[in-house]
Amino acid sequence: MPQPNDRKNAPQLSTPNSIQNDFFCESKVDQSLIVRRKRRRIVPTQNYSIPREMRMGEYTLPHAAGGERQRLALMSELLDPIERGHIERLGLRAGWRCLEVGCGNGSVSLWLAARVSPAGHVVASDLETSYLADLQSPCLEVRQLDVLHSPMEEATYDFVVARALLHHLPAAKQALERMVAALKPGGVLLSIEPDMLPATVTKPEAMRAFWQGWMQWSVDEGIDYSIGPKIAPWLDSLGMEQVAAEGHTAVFNGGSPWATYWIGTMQVLRPKLLEFGRITQAGLQDFEARYRDPHYWTNVVTFVASWGRKPG
Repeated sequence: MPQPNDRKNAPQLSTPNSIQNDFFCESKVDQSLIVRRKRRRIVPTQNYSIPREMRMGEYTLPHAAGGERQRLALMSELLDPIERGHIERLGLRAGWRCLEVGCGNGSVSLWLAARVSPAGHVVASDLETSYLADLQSPCLEVRQLDVLHSPMEEATYDFVVARALLHHLPAAKQALERMVAALKPGGVLLSIEPDMLPATVTKPEAMRAFWQGWMQWSVDEGIDYSIGPKIAPWLDSLGMEQVAAEGHTAVFNGGSPWATYWIGTMQVLRPKLLEFGRITQAGLQDFEARYRDPHYWTNVVTFVASWGRKPG
């Protein structure tokens, strides 16, 4: 049986000539993977202290935000099937050592653990681990991790994955470089990040203006919603091989899971958006009315999956 880091037997990664866009239908998360068991203790990587001004920026939507658990569950429902498809095509095998950075509610880490068992190992890491206490698997370790500053093993993992993380970070390329360093020679990295270019050309004009205000607010907050297409060139510059990327854009209507996700996000961020001044109360009301209307159709974000293999 081939070993996880045996490059001779490793599958070649798909390398399309350009970034592709695929439209997808919303799918349901595999609830059978989310099993409630007795609570577990979550241990930080070390007892060390990082000065507050040097830490990762705080998430705009922290776990303490109202409805955040439901928002993460909805994101898992919408994006996990796409991510699992990429992982399977990249050749995930039993016995692999895997690291997920910024794992959120841990749904992908739990799925990985089921597939690398019994000899593999998965580290589910996040800056906030309050939603991970119930995750249990013989192959699963939960770890509190600041990807910019926490100690991380080098040349250890067959597979490293992060989704919707780098666009929040003040030094995204540095974080990506650390994730590449964590890979064994021949190991594979997958990053999935947003590109909100579709939102800037959406219709009608009122919605386009709304999203332009959102983009201006995100820049002010230090969030890069155009980072998706940047990851593949960064991987190339870091010496990764077989680098490729493709985008997935959902076209959805009001009242759908995607619309519900965005309504919930705007409700939590309403005070910040109004304080910023580029989005008005009337604009938020118009947004919510359209996103509840089943006859309003739109697309606002492309999730760009980028991957590559570490030489060796």
